[in-house]
Amino acid sequence: MEQDRVPDADVASLPEAELAPAGRLSAVWLIPLLALAIGGWLAWKSYSERGPEIEIAFKSATGLQAERTKVKFMDVEIGQVTGISVSPDLTHALVKARLLAGSERYLTDGTRFWVARPRISATEVTGLETLLSGPYIAIDPVIAGEPRREFSGLDTPPLVTTAEPGKHFLLKADSLGSLNIGSPVFYRAIQVGQVVSYELDPDNQGVSIRVFVSSPYERLVLTNTRFWNASGIDVRLTAEGIKVETDSLLSILIGGVAFENVRTLEAEGTPASDNQAFPLYASQEKASETLYTRRVSYLLYFEGSVHGLEIGAPVMVRGIKIGQVLDIRLDFDPDHRNIQIPVLIELEPERIADAPRVEAGKEGEVMAELVAKGLRGQLKTASLLTGKLYVDLDLHPKAPTAILGRRGDLAVIPTVPAPLDDLGNKVSSLLGKLDNLPVEEIGSDLREAVRGAKGILNSEALANSVVELEASLRTLRSAAQVVDERTLPKLDAAVDQLRATFKSAQEVIAPDTVLYQDIKRALTELATAARAIRDLADYLERHPEALIKGKGAR
Repeated sequence: MEQDRVPDADVASLPEAELAPAGRLSAVWLIPLLALAIGGWLAWKSYSERGPEIEIAFKSATGLQAERTKVKFMDVEIGQVTGISVSPDLTHALVKARLLAGSERYLTDGTRFWVARPRISATEVTGLETLLSGPYIAIDPVIAGEPRREFSGLDTPPLVTTAEPGKHFLLKADSLGSLNIGSPVFYRAIQVGQVVSYELDPDNQGVSIRVFVSSPYERLVLTNTRFWNASGIDVRLTAEGIKVETDSLLSILIGGVAFENVRTLEAEGTPASDNQAFPLYASQEKASETLYTRRVSYLLYFEGSVHGLEIGAPVMVRGIKIGQVLDIRLDFDPDHRNIQIPVLIELEPERIADAPRVEAGKEGEVMAELVAKGLRGQLKTASLLTGKLYVDLDLHPKAPTAILGRRGDLAVIPTVPAPLDDLGNKVSSLLGKLDNLPVEEIGSDLREAVRGAKGILNSEALANSVVELEASLRTLRSAAQVVDERTLPKLDAAVDQLRATFKSAQEVIAPDTVLYQDIKRALTELATAARAIRDLADYLERHPEALIKGKGAR
């Protein structure tokens, strides 16, 4: 070891290193800097391309799995479930999902999410492909609306998505009836849409039903289109008898809505806009009635029975409905000790041609003139089968003079007895006249007439007349015998001679006679001559120069 030690003198003579600051970076540092830049760029690119994260609240997360369940639109994967948890109030399952970049513009307050599973309904079967692949979250994107990141998932998939062309319409009805989500919408028995939703109105006085009509049938819905409930079988007992109406077997099972453009004297409507509201009528008959805005109420008093007259019964003028019965009451007049039945009716003046020209409020003046000319109300039977009555308004020139009365703010139209009541009055009058007949005097006169007839029958003059009649009959019988013996044989001989003449004529023109053959030959030659003349006429028409140059000349 000592031999290896360097002497101190030698150490002092060795050169010493001098430390100096570096003037520039070494090229070696470029490698980690480049790696850091690439890593930062990749991190920024990954963050910038990351899509939005959303949260969807479902009643149940059955079948959903984090990092496995997909979010799809039109069977195209656009995201994936990243986590599943329970809401703080323990009422919903919160599903977090990460969507692809660029999906932000579709996440609005109108966008809907639901879990696609196998479903079977009365109208369709959907989601069968998920039996093998498992459920997934489907999206119905809507661009218009306020941006949103938290959504409430639908319990059932929507029947119509925004990708399907067509229009939505809102129907207003008093009740839902047999309609349900998925009930078909018909146009002339062809299904063109379906019911997509319904809800109770805010005032709880009606139901709003939203229907969707697919393209191109939505152009059939005009501003004056009538919708009616075509659900089930409508069996009604009306004044005309029993009516049974139905639209289709499908509407009987699950209900349905039908619409039609009812032809009226009004101008045809324009195409309806999306989400336009329409009234939903209870039946096609109600929908076919023309809508009128002006209505005038009148009062009529009837003294006879009104059995068979109901609220809603028609008011007719010569067979045409112009209104309906609104109310029927029973009044007692203490002054005259009489019972009357006031019937409140409602007339629609616009149903009568030229009536709309009458200014509102002046209908009473026109009605007063008509009453002065004999306008009266009368009960008539609409059907012998049902016994229903209706109110008939017509002119009765022979009716007693009357004026248009008043009761409060209502005008009172005078009435005349019903035809049956009038007949009863006539029968009563006839019975009264029969009571006043002198029955005893008539009986005495009748007995005297019978006594006189017996005297005539037993008289000698009548016996002589009978003898003379018998003699006349014998003479007539002898004359008839002479006719049988002399005249009839001669008539038979004339008939035989006429029959022989006809037979001779038939023998002359029989097919095997010479005359028949000559006639047939003459007709044949005549037909040949006619054919030759026709050929000559055709040739001259084609070659008129033959009249001058002759046939065959060039």
